[in-house]
Amino acid sequence: MSAILELRGASRRFGGLLALDNVSLSLNEGEIVGLIGPNGAGKTTLVNVVTGVTPASHGQVLFNAQPIERLSPDRIARLGIACTTQIVQPFPRMTAIENVMAGALFAGGSRSPAEARAAAHEHLEFTRLADFADKPASALTLAGRKRLELARSLAMKPKLLMLDEVNAGLNSVEIEAALALIRAIAARGITILLIEHLMKVVLNACGRIAVLHQGQLIADAAPAEVVHDPKVIEAYLGSKFAARHTRGVL
Repeated sequence: MSAILELRGASRRFGGLLALDNVSLSLNEGEIVGLIGPNGAGKTTLVNVVTGVTPASHGQVLFNAQPIERLSPDRIARLGIACTTQIVQPFPRMTAIENVMAGALFAGGSRSPAEARAAAHEHLEFTRLADFADKPASALTLAGRKRLELARSLAMKPKLLMLDEVNAGLNSVEIEAALALIRAIAARGITILLIEHLMKVVLNACGRIAVLHQGQLIADAAPAEVVHDPKVIEAYLGSKFAARHTRGVL
């Protein structure tokens, strides 16, 4: 498999804070990769470095083997990188279909409002929001707004989709529905980076898990390896638990 995204020694500094520290990570085409770590580990910073919102201070970011670390966010989006955010922010007074049309017109290649509307309707159908197409985004539930953001991101025709805490605030039934939707997106050939706190979700959805701690990549392996890695256990649960784990005492 060829790498669709590569970070090579990527760092991001905010004044005296090194939020991302010499991270090298690659995503292959068609993968679902989980990105986990404690609060403040650098997960959202990594996403912002890839999307150009906060460019890397050092290192390289390559998309389809082309450097993008100096490109603007809009150019990166048009290359095929889309992202959902932790706090969903649809245009509240616009209807659901108008929100998705914005993605289609901005980066999805739609050449007219009519073409964008047709594409938006397709994505609303896929995310099970077709019945809410003409309702204002503000009328949707949290789960609905998250699906709307997914639909808008898909309208941008991404090759890589980064989902930042897409399950935050959802109940167990809504999480299962979101998992099914993530798998359906991956089945379309879209590479997914899933930034998540819920280990159940990551273990069920991802073929590989990368772990950030204090801005550094401390693990990058199959789920079964990651959950038994003492460094990962210590990052989440503390050194005493990690010491017990390495002795095989749980």
